[in-house]
Amino acid sequence: MAPSAMSRWTKSLSEAQPVPYWLEDPGQPRPEPALTGAETCDLLVVGGGYSGLWTALLAKERDPGRDVVLLEGREVGWAASGRNGGFCAASLTHGLANGLARWPEEIHKLEELGARNLDEIEAAVARHGLDCDFERTGEIDVATETYQARELRDWYDEIAGKGLADGIEFLDADAVREQVASPTFRAGLYDRRGVAMLHPAKLAWGLKRACLNLGVRVYEHTPALNLKAHGPGMAVRTPYGQVRTRQVALGTNIFPSLVRRVRAYTVPVYDYALMTEPLTAEQLASVGWKNRQGLGDSANQFHYFRLSADNRILWGGYDAVYQYGGRVRAEYDDRPETYAKLAGHFFTCFPQLEGLRFTHAWGGAIDTCSRFSAFFGTAHQGKVAYAAGYTGLGVGATRFGADVMLDLLAGERTERTELEMVRRKPLPFPPEPFAWTGIALTKWSLARADSHAGRRNLWLKAMDRLGLGFDS
Repeated sequence: MAPSAMSRWTKSLSEAQPVPYWLEDPGQPRPEPALTGAETCDLLVVGGGYSGLWTALLAKERDPGRDVVLLEGREVGWAASGRNGGFCAASLTHGLANGLARWPEEIHKLEELGARNLDEIEAAVARHGLDCDFERTGEIDVATETYQARELRDWYDEIAGKGLADGIEFLDADAVREQVASPTFRAGLYDRRGVAMLHPAKLAWGLKRACLNLGVRVYEHTPALNLKAHGPGMAVRTPYGQVRTRQVALGTNIFPSLVRRVRAYTVPVYDYALMTEPLTAEQLASVGWKNRQGLGDSANQFHYFRLSADNRILWGGYDAVYQYGGRVRAEYDDRPETYAKLAGHFFTCFPQLEGLRFTHAWGGAIDTCSRFSAFFGTAHQGKVAYAAGYTGLGVGATRFGADVMLDLLAGERTERTELEMVRRKPLPFPPEPFAWTGIALTKWSLARADSHAGRRNLWLKAMDRLGLGFDS
């Protein structure tokens, strides 16, 4: 990239605020008071992101008489649940390709459960009046290289042959550019029903309000410090008090699990995004995008992008940054070198929008595991359940994970708990320095594959054989 072009594009960042656009909404609710003193309940939910909120809400919907408490260490929705791109996907497996590679015998059931889960989210949005800009727009995976277009066509033929292409359409270069006008687009796969767009922070705030309306007691600025057995149940200590409970559901995801043995299964990866100023009518017309789909490109180092309700463009992805030792720190949320890179990529994709400015630039940690989709389990003789490892596709899948945790706590055999995906765990990550070395080598190899027509080197092929193959 020429220095003059870089300088021109980085000017678009001169007024960008280093805070998540979604969390600056004037409708943000006041936090609930912190817990002081002792509490007792039937079910304690730890974590005020989507995972914990859906668990608390579904627990009350299953049994309105159940006494439920939710603890959040800071404020509901402040972390990944309020900072993501707002892509609410039906997939429970981080995409069909990952699911088909790992659970080929279950993939039709997993796709069915995922579609049902997304329908149930849409129904909950209506039932509870969740004002979160929910739009069932679908998503287009776009190819920006000739080899990617060929791979998309082959992939469509493969899934169509397996009966997995319902609602999915292959678009050639002209067809995809009719949907969204970019000179870089060479083909696309349009999933018309499997993804919704929404305002991620508003979803979290709406779920909090729905929980409160059903009688869940929510305490914010109340971190859970430790977990231990207490008589027939469990006890969790907080800075100013304690909760005694029959059962616990852990929805802490990227933050250290209160069940120590679970910690080795996840690592934090930092993801970054930009948000533009609102497009004028002329700018929007130059791009098209009349159907407002979410988009993502097909490279290993990929971008995701979508329109907000007020016609801004969110543009994120590409860099996925792992810090040595798996540290989660506030200073990692801001990364100007990645913002500059993303700005250059944005104007390459949409040269007709040159001159548009970015108003917000931010980042944050997501949790990933070695199979890139959620895993589940119990501890303390079945009195504690957990779900983690959503790898960036948790906006929709966390609701399914909440149902799984509640099934596990109830000791029920259901169509969810019988899944191999639920019964088995991914491989844990090795200790440092091996984790950092392996992740760095994998990231380098993925970038190299992108620049060599998708050809995977020996390292990536070895990871594929071990079931650790990164494909996104």
